[in-house]
Amino acid sequence: MNFPLYIAKRYVRSKSSQNAVNIINFITFLVIVIGSAALFIVLSGFAGLKTFSLSFTNSFDPELKALPVTGKFFTITPEQETQLKSIKGLASYSKEIEEKVYLEHRGKNHIAYIKGIDSNYTKVINTDSILYIGDWTINEQQVVSGIGIANILGVTINQFISPMQVYAFKPGEGSISQQGVSSLYNQLPVVIGGVYAVEADLDNKYVFADLSLTQALLEKGPDQISGINFKVDSTADMAQLRSDIQSVLGDNIVLKNRQELNSTLYKMLNTENMATYLIFTLVLIIALFNVVGAIIMMILDKQQNSKTLYSMGTTIKELRHIYFVQGLLVTGFGGVIGVLLGSLLIWTQLMFGWLKITPSLPYPVEYKLINVLIVLATILVLGVIASKIASSRINKKLVVN
Repeated sequence: MNFPLYIAKRYVRSKSSQNAVNIINFITFLVIVIGSAALFIVLSGFAGLKTFSLSFTNSFDPELKALPVTGKFFTITPEQETQLKSIKGLASYSKEIEEKVYLEHRGKNHIAYIKGIDSNYTKVINTDSILYIGDWTINEQQVVSGIGIANILGVTINQFISPMQVYAFKPGEGSISQQGVSSLYNQLPVVIGGVYAVEADLDNKYVFADLSLTQALLEKGPDQISGINFKVDSTADMAQLRSDIQSVLGDNIVLKNRQELNSTLYKMLNTENMATYLIFTLVLIIALFNVVGAIIMMILDKQQNSKTLYSMGTTIKELRHIYFVQGLLVTGFGGVIGVLLGSLLIWTQLMFGWLKITPSLPYPVEYKLINVLIVLATILVLGVIASKIASSRINKKLVVN
């Protein structure tokens, strides 16, 4: 067996004759366990929050989406649609057109977006998961709105006697003084046939309507759209698929996946995760100063043993290595036990949901192997530094005197 490792293991297991040294060692070990467990729990919590936050945007965002490089709209020809249908790995696609509109119902009003969609939309987006009440029925009379819009305007589903009014500004040039106010916009009465519910911002944002009806409201041609949503086969080569779609639609459009569509949200979540990791790492750095102090106390407590080992031929380098390995063992075992305790808490939260945001919504957490590796690597690196600093206190003067 490696001699420094053998002696270090004995020092870790044995108790000192000085009670104060035993207390310091116990507190040092406890701080490492608590710090590593806290870091793992926080990383798991942020992983759960990230997945939970992105689940809202994923309700409306397809796996891949085509958007115009400039402006709001672009055109797609029948020939291009035929070519899209023949692309390998593309399961389905849905055209849409989107524009800001003014909604009114019985004196109440709200500014939102109308999203005109075709019949393939439900093949690309799982609308059943967000439908709150009614049916996802979209035709020339009926639309689907967010629950926030319905509440603001006081609209109920299938209200045919008093439909909701949609106003959209007409495209064109000219000042208000040159034409009547009523000639500036197009008006469309619609009935809400279904209501979706995701989260507050999205619930107040969209009214889903028929594509051709929306194009007529906005005075756009049947080939003018603002985006194409794509559903991709699970076995498809994404890079090749993007290249094939780009070659069909041309350079006037840009393809974005879910992460690119929500780049700001992803950056914000990643920044918060990194900031929290750095803060807790700083706490661990401060805590691991206890390791330095504990090893130095052990060096002083075992000074007579060190003299004996030195007299038996152990070099100063080997003595330093003994206390260096001892520091690694303490931090390593403390980190492993901390991760195990943190994992136990995360598993119980996943199974029983004992910590809740609301009475019906457990706090979201996610167990990831990468978080285990991050915590253990952080503890190991900090342990190496602390142990190196403490073991460097061993010198010939300390051993001989």
